[in-house]
Amino acid sequence: MTTLNINGVVHNVTVPDPNMPLLWVIRDIVGLTGTKYGCGIEVCGACTVLIDGSAERSCNMSVSEAVGRKITTIEGVSADGVSHPLQKAWIQLQVPQCGYCQSGMIMAALENFPGGDGSGISNVCVCGTYQRIKAAIVLANTL
Repeated sequence: MTTLNINGVVHNVTVPDPNMPLLWVIRDIVGLTGTKYGCGIEVCGACTVLIDGSAERSCNMSVSEAVGRKITTIEGVSADGVSHPLQKAWIQLQVPQCGYCQSGMIMAALENFPGGDGSGISNVCVCGTYQRIKAAIVLANTL
């Protein structure tokens, strides 16, 4: 049995392998599907979650590395999914095009929120919404 603190809730999960990527535990065992699988090699950032407040790629982090740490997924950003200033700004500026990478983008932006302008985010958006992402981060700092 593995114990994980995800979004402030303790989850006791049975994991077949302690080296299983945290992403698969979050999605397939715990059932929180907002965190996405993109590349599987820590490049795209679709799988970004906060680990003790730091943006981390969950696709190559083993579940054993996450034990005893505070994990925050997109579902834990706000109770209603729209009330955090970053979420409000994303909606107001209609940031997403396809939307696949956006949960990871918001999680990456949270690492330095409030403050920051998105210039340090290394996540990839295939649709190229970077200008709207940066504008939303700047707007969120004023909300």
